[in-house]
Amino acid sequence: MEDRYLTFALGKGRLANKTMDLFEEIGIKCEEMKDKDTRKLVFVNEKHKVRFFLAKGPDVPTYVEYGAADIGVVGKDTIMEENRRVYEVLDLGFGKCNMCVCGPESARELLNHHEMIRVATKYPNIAKDYFYNHKHQTVDIIKLNGSVELGPIVELSDVIVDIVETGSTLKENGLTVLEEICPLSARMIVNQVTMQMQTERVKDLIAQLKAKL
Repeated sequence: MEDRYLTFALGKGRLANKTMDLFEEIGIKCEEMKDKDTRKLVFVNEKHKVRFFLAKGPDVPTYVEYGAADIGVVGKDTIMEENRRVYEVLDLGFGKCNMCVCGPESARELLNHHEMIRVATKYPNIAKDYFYNHKHQTVDIIKLNGSVELGPIVELSDVIVDIVETGSTLKENGLTVLEEICPLSARMIVNQVTMQMQTERVKDLIAQLKAKL
């Protein structure tokens, strides 16, 4: 089975860099990826029969579900939001943060009393699941693509659902974490067919990575 390439889709940016550092630790290098001026889209390591390509975070689970990539590395938030049919096999432990409900302190009452509120977020599916299925609270969800912190400030929404790393942006804008939804970090996902057809190879890779984490 070693004659076929294993293809990896990596979320662009810090995530991809950290992932490649981790792969180097287990002996899988890809020098071409370090060339900042390259226009190439797919990078190959012939020795280990692996290929890498960089993708926008939300697209990674799509590539993996449809088999264009065997394995993907992306944030847990993206996996939850995209809700694709993939296997989540490993928590890589970096990129740690939390998905939270945030807003002005005054909004805490609205959450406690399960009132009808407006929620601004980049993650409508996560927000919907949290409020409808976990809190059983009816909310009006407004999808934003930019700085969601603006929502409560300009009275577009009562609260926001967003990723919180340090909380400094919230603080500067008079907002605070009101409820934590779940912890997040970089995760490895695997295509369902690959998991069946390349079981040993995938398990071996996971074991090697686990030993370094």
